[in-house]
Amino acid sequence: MSGKMIDSQSVEAIVGRFEAKPEMLVQILVAIVNEHGWVSDGVIRQLADLLNLSRADVHGVVEYYHDFRTEPPARHIVKVCQAEACQSMGSRQLVAHAEDASGDDVTLEPAYCLGNCACAPAVMIDGKTHGRVSTERFDALLDGARKAAS
Repeated sequence: MSGKMIDSQSVEAIVGRFEAKPEMLVQILVAIVNEHGWVSDGVIRQLADLLNLSRADVHGVVEYYHDFRTEPPARHIVKVCQAEACQSMGSRQLVAHAEDASGDDVTLEPAYCLGNCACAPAVMIDGKTHGRVSTERFDALLDGARKAAS
């Protein structure tokens, strides 16, 4: 994934894998985000043209699903669970700490269940889920992710 612009040939190739079927828009968007990390305005326009949809239709789907970013993500993606089990175990305080501790190399996103309720509060850092995360453990996990990426 990168923050650079997404070339139109890449988008055409992804759309082609789904036979340019408008009903496959969500799956196409998932593939674009998996390969490029985000969906730019230019990609929204291109998808509308390729799938014979309005820009409003494509934009509406992008805005509806929280996993479709419209800006390039930072180097690390951190999701903090906001579901009831995690809230009851301190995820709100963890979010506040994460906002202060993260920095420019982190995209912080809410999640509404990471499937780890028995080990609340849960976070996902760069696609890996961690349970029973205190503020101290969060700092250690994020530091470990940073070191692994360098």
